[in-house]
Amino acid sequence: MRKGWFKGLVAGLAVAVMACPAFAADTIKFGVAGAHSGDLASYGLPTVNAAKLVAKMINAKGGVLGKQVEVIPQDDQCKPELATNAATKLVSDGANVVLGHICSGATKAALPIYKEANIVLMSPSATNPALTQSGDYPNFFRTIASDDQQAKLGVDFTIDKLGKKKIAVLHDKGDYGKGYAEYAKQFIEQGGKGTVVLFEGVTPGAVDYSAVVQKIRNSGAEAVMFGGYHPEASKIVQQLRKKRMDLPFVSDDGVKDDTFIKVAGKDAEGVYASSSRDVSALPLYKEAIEAHVKEFGAEPGAFYKEAYAASLALLNAIEKAGSTDSAKIMNALRTEFVETSVGKIKFDKRGDAEGVGFSMYQVKNGKYVELK
Repeated sequence: MRKGWFKGLVAGLAVAVMACPAFAADTIKFGVAGAHSGDLASYGLPTVNAAKLVAKMINAKGGVLGKQVEVIPQDDQCKPELATNAATKLVSDGANVVLGHICSGATKAALPIYKEANIVLMSPSATNPALTQSGDYPNFFRTIASDDQQAKLGVDFTIDKLGKKKIAVLHDKGDYGKGYAEYAKQFIEQGGKGTVVLFEGVTPGAVDYSAVVQKIRNSGAEAVMFGGYHPEASKIVQQLRKKRMDLPFVSDDGVKDDTFIKVAGKDAEGVYASSSRDVSALPLYKEAIEAHVKEFGAEPGAFYKEAYAASLALLNAIEKAGSTDSAKIMNALRTEFVETSVGKIKFDKRGDAEGVGFSMYQVKNGKYVELK
């Protein structure tokens, strides 16, 4: 690891260890909620790993405020009904802050519980705009840009770069996927740039999407935009290709995952998906990746860098606040910059990270490649 890594926080931690010996027997309880099993575990497990690695690094330097960081995972499988259970358990376990949830629907379901308990929640991946824009949850933050930005990028790319104006817009009926699709529809129709020839929700988990594929054919669509996750996207793409419909398929960061490529196989080739910008040149990003490979023997998966950044931001805020008081933590998050694996960030009044955004990626030779 590079010397000087996270200097400001580590220096503060050393002072805290000497100044606060009474805390030595306690821990900072760091809750981590998300899909740790099930179809979407490839999105949630990297976040658990990120939390564990950041905690391990900080604990080796003396902890936060003289306390060791204790990671407490709770699985919600990205299901709203399980997310409320996970949130309730983390509250009862005394979590001081929580990293998660992963999916927007699960996050939305759990947020009232954290608000009632006055616990700060930070997601690396819940992109539904209303989570911050509604103003209902001042205790919620995220290290990823919202779906309105993502949908705008997808629409501009499809119309301006690919030259496709007749677009079929699909979604999985969930908060995340439908939100992305609704914004896409809005941006397509603004100023008469394009036409939405089909707007359709599909049933998550279905085996056969041939009916919607036929609707796409009948609509005369020149491209497909999809809001949702990789299990549905892989099946739709496979069935499109089976019907010899080689339309551009443009999706979101719920599809920008290696699992999509593994499941869709050769049919994944050429698919476009937006995701957070490539920050692989950042020293802290490189160190985060190296730490994962060393600890777990493999490259991390989706949303790892955002989760690593969120872990650093939350623990830095506790240190800067000098307390686990939520009001003081929130103030620190909004006023104190911190160097992270996604760049130097702080959070605006709504809870969105300043300085993050999306890029478009394409599957080329079995891998997602950022398009410049």
